[in-house]
Amino acid sequence: MSEENSRNINQNAEQEQDLNELMKVRIAKLKDLQEKGKDPFQIVKFDNKDNSKEIKEKFVDPVEGVEAPEVEVSMAGRLMAKRGHGKASFCDLQDMYGRIQIYVKLDEVGEESYEEFKKFDVGDIIGIKGVVFKTHMGEISIRVKEITLLSKSLRPLPEKFHGLKDMDLRYRQRYVDLIVNSEVKDTFIARSKIITGIRTFLNNKGYVEVDTPILNTIAGGASARPFVTHHNTLDIDMYLRIAPELYLKRLIVGGFHKVYEMGRLFRNEGMDIKHNPEFTTFELYSAYEDYNDMMDITEELFSTLAKDVCGDTKIDYQGTEIDLTPAWRRISMIDAIKEVTGADFNAANTDEEALKLAESIGVEVGDFKDRGHIINDVFEAKVEETLIQPTFIKDYPVEVSPLTKRKPSDPRLVERFELFIGGREYANAYSELNDPIDQKGRFMMQMAEREAGNDEANMIDDDFVQALEYGMPPTGGLGVGVDRLIMLLTNSYSIRDVLLFPTMKPLN
Repeated sequence: MSEENSRNINQNAEQEQDLNELMKVRIAKLKDLQEKGKDPFQIVKFDNKDNSKEIKEKFVDPVEGVEAPEVEVSMAGRLMAKRGHGKASFCDLQDMYGRIQIYVKLDEVGEESYEEFKKFDVGDIIGIKGVVFKTHMGEISIRVKEITLLSKSLRPLPEKFHGLKDMDLRYRQRYVDLIVNSEVKDTFIARSKIITGIRTFLNNKGYVEVDTPILNTIAGGASARPFVTHHNTLDIDMYLRIAPELYLKRLIVGGFHKVYEMGRLFRNEGMDIKHNPEFTTFELYSAYEDYNDMMDITEELFSTLAKDVCGDTKIDYQGTEIDLTPAWRRISMIDAIKEVTGADFNAANTDEEALKLAESIGVEVGDFKDRGHIINDVFEAKVEETLIQPTFIKDYPVEVSPLTKRKPSDPRLVERFELFIGGREYANAYSELNDPIDQKGRFMMQMAEREAGNDEANMIDDDFVQALEYGMPPTGGLGVGVDRLIMLLTNSYSIRDVLLFPTMKPLN
């Protein structure tokens, strides 16, 4: 064992011992209160009618020479700091909206209450009633008249040691992270605002929000590895959904013109700063529209949210200015590859020619060596990371787009786009394939890929094909990664920063 590891182990052991001693003291204080019939855990309610933000906003400086009326307030929160000794103390009280200073004086609350207050610990949850005033230092504060212990904190907050800085620990103990790192709460308030904004935007456009099954008998609608579970009563394997697409398009067949769904998807794949096994998306489908209309609504949605949340369509993301002002660049996948590498896959008409061209620019292709997969591999290897400003990459190879309508001008390609910002994908959209014969053929191609070892390829959904046989109108469809959109608009580095409880490997 290295000297550094040994030192860290000893330091951790000392910290754990200190923590245990502090907890023993706090537990003893709780027992003393319980023996006196003042158990804080028996309190069921408090008149929490005011909050720190509104108290500060509503405060009016008194006019010189005019006695200002006392403004009485009642609020609750967590005790975050105590300053002072003797017969008066200043403290910081934290609620959901921020912190406010409170002034607790023996003459105001009475000797018995003040003696109890002196035993309060940082982290305790208290309720206060008092009047608002401004200190000589100009800080809006509350002069406490009544104070009540509402919940005893038995475990000290981490700043008593070295603060909660370790990111892994912050994700595991989000409840503590929210207490001691106030900016984290701001991110999740923004998340709520963004999700509400998406719904408001789509509802105003005439879209109907719907719910489709999360447990599926077929994992379809995307190329991804599913989570598998088992239904005991039916005695069948089922899949947590990887996408709601095929159900939503059934609704278009059924006569809905505009539908959307926002919710969780589940993909049994890798984890990194962009991926979590469960994540939030929304998908929308609009009859009688195509992928160009989907580009228009994507631009409008992103720019609207940016103005609502950030105040401007020009935002900072990790030190780079991103301009979300419409209209965004639109370029085909093949043209984007040519622009970055000089390789023109329009001139590669066979699988062999495409493979040779990829090798000439130093791209090692994957297991599937048809022209379409090769073009997609080259794009991901050479182009994706260069797309910093919002860019619609359109006209994908048919081999990697099994649910998309072919381009009339080149049936080897489909009317599909993905949106890239800062080198990351944010949206995926199609002119939806509504030809049931072509769709069945694409499913057969996907099954061949599955049999060849691609466990992310689509399964055959015969019921969906049957739905298309009844007739689906020309339709545009769009899917947006909500978590990534929130990362962009809150300047968050990792997807874990915008998930309250990200998936973590158990410690034991």
